[in-house]
Amino acid sequence: MKAQFLKVVNVAIISVYLIFLAGSIVRMTGSGMGCPDWPKCFGYYIPPTSENEITWKPNTEFKKGYIIVKDEALYVADSDLITNSEFNKKNWKPYTKHDYAKFNKFHTWIEYINRLISVLAGFVFLFLIYKASKFWKSEKRICYLAFGAFFLMLFEAWLGKTVVDTNLTPTIITIHMVVGLIIIALLLQLKFIISNNKERPYHKLFNRLLIISVIFSLIQIAMGTQVRQFIDEQVKLFGFENKNHSLMNPSFKFYFHRSFTIAIVLVNFAMFYINQLKNLGYKIINWVVFLIFLEAITGILMYYAEIPLGTQAIHLMSGALLFGLQFYLWLQSRKTVKLD
Repeated sequence: MKAQFLKVVNVAIISVYLIFLAGSIVRMTGSGMGCPDWPKCFGYYIPPTSENEITWKPNTEFKKGYIIVKDEALYVADSDLITNSEFNKKNWKPYTKHDYAKFNKFHTWIEYINRLISVLAGFVFLFLIYKASKFWKSEKRICYLAFGAFFLMLFEAWLGKTVVDTNLTPTIITIHMVVGLIIIALLLQLKFIISNNKERPYHKLFNRLLIISVIFSLIQIAMGTQVRQFIDEQVKLFGFENKNHSLMNPSFKFYFHRSFTIAIVLVNFAMFYINQLKNLGYKIINWVVFLIFLEAITGILMYYAEIPLGTQAIHLMSGALLFGLQFYLWLQSRKTVKLD
C-alpha cells in the first residue's frame, strides 16, 4: 500500500513544481493580469481569443457575468442581454476590484493555462488525501501531513484570487510563493516517511549547515519575488521592449538579494566539502551545488544581458528545486529513525 501511495505523493510533488513553472512563465511574460477576474477569465470558462469578443458592440448577445472593455474600463453584464444601438449603463456594472482594463490574447492564454495546471493539481491532491486516509489507524502522521498539504493548496487558490483582485500586490505574491514551498516541504516529508531510507552516518555540523541552508533559501526566494516585482514595475514604466531599464536604480532589496548569494554559496559548499571529507554518501548535495551554479549564472545573465528569454523561469525553478533538495537532504541527515 505504501508503494502505491508513494507514486501519488511523487505525482503531487511534480504537480506543485509544474505550478511553479507555469507561474514563472506567467511572470516572465508579464501575463499575471491576463485574466482580470478569478476563477473565470473575462467571465468565460474558456477565455476569449480576440479583443472583439470582449468589446461592446451593438446588437450583440452577452451572458450574465461576461466582462467587456469599454472606454478603458471593465464592465460586467448584470444579466443575459442583447445590446441596443447605444451603450446602456443600466445593463452593466463597473468592475471595481481593480482598474486593469487591457486585453492581450497571449497573456490571457498563458494565465489561463497556469490556472488549468492548478486545477489539475487540485484533483491530484484530492486523490492524495483519499489515499492518505487509509493510513489513519496505522500511521496518523501521514494523514496529518497529507491533509495539511491539501488545505494549504486551498489557501493557495484563495491567494491566487487575491493576487488578481489586488493587481499583483508584491506582499501577496511573496506569501503565495512561500506557501507553495511549505506545501513542497510537507509532501517531501510524506515521501521520506513512506520511502525505504537506508541508514546514514549522522554528522552534527553537516546537519546544522543544512538547516541554515534551508532557511537561507527561503529568505532568498522571498526576497527574489520582491526584486521581481520591482522589475515588473519598471516594465510598466518603460515598456516590455525596454528591458535594459528593468534594473535601473534598484532598491536595497536587489543588492541584498545579489549579495546574499555569497552566504548561500559558502554554506552549501561547506556541506559539499564535509560530505566528501567524511564520506557521508549524500549524492543530493551534488545536485544542490549544480542548482546554485545555475542560479548564479541566470542571475548574472539577467543583470548583464538584459534578462534573456527563459532566464527568469530557470532562475525561479532552480530556487524552488534547490529548496526541495535541501529540505529532503535535511530529512535524510537527521539521526536515523527506523521505519516499519
